[in-house]
Amino acid sequence: MSDRPLTLMAVHAHPDDEATGTGGVLARYAQEGIRTVLVTCTDGGCGDGPGGVKPGEPGHDPQTVAAMRRQELKASCEVLKVSHLEMLDYADSGMMGWPANDAPGSFWQTPVEKGAARLAELLRLYRPDVVVTYDENGFYGHPDHIQANRITMAALAMTTMTPKVYWTTAPRSMMQRFGEVMREFGADWEEPDAAEAAEMPEIGLPDEEITTWVDTTEFGGQKFDALAAHASQGENIFFLKMGKVRFTELMGVETFVRVQDDTGAAVPENDLFAGLR
Repeated sequence: MSDRPLTLMAVHAHPDDEATGTGGVLARYAQEGIRTVLVTCTDGGCGDGPGGVKPGEPGHDPQTVAAMRRQELKASCEVLKVSHLEMLDYADSGMMGWPANDAPGSFWQTPVEKGAARLAELLRLYRPDVVVTYDENGFYGHPDHIQANRITMAALAMTTMTPKVYWTTAPRSMMQRFGEVMREFGADWEEPDAAEAAEMPEIGLPDEEITTWVDTTEFGGQKFDALAAHASQGENIFFLKMGKVRFTELMGVETFVRVQDDTGAAVPENDLFAGLR
């Protein structure tokens, strides 16, 4: 038997993504003694600047924003007890259709094989037993999330490793509830019309297609505090308006679809490490 610790690697696009979709599992498995590795692909430079200045507005400096967000990411990792933080530091590509999509050096413009080769080095270094990233649509169509999926799957193909691989998702049963809560707290949540909806990939999965439901209720406070560490982006982080109790009620279970597995663990499962311990 190897004395290498069981290891979870989460591959995310931006600073603060680690807390939203996987803050609970990162905190839970850290407490259980599992080594947790976070790979953040971009510098977050398309986030809000000091004083809430938006990308493209006078006074917005992506390098200043990136430096600020790096420190916030480190603080979030401390809250979640992440063992190792690795930053690929590609330039943030912004939302789909933004000019930053086409900027040289942006993550979206980086050839998949180049990004994958760098990630493959980290896979070989840490040899994770479980790898988590986004689905092929980046959950909601963000270019950097899509690219994170692409480089992760390509990097795995470059190695001989066969970890359990998961994509983050959300049950459709929760999406309606999510919209209700957003409206309750004053967020602008409008359902697309039928024509728009037909052209957009649906977010999340039917409940019966979700393979993995991990209860992270005990770690809701940590997850909330990790999000709060990204204070410069507070205006964009809807969840911070909810308070810890309501946040944990809504976000206390993290859900995934298992896309690679050699353990034969039965699904649905309630543990990313089912079959490994």
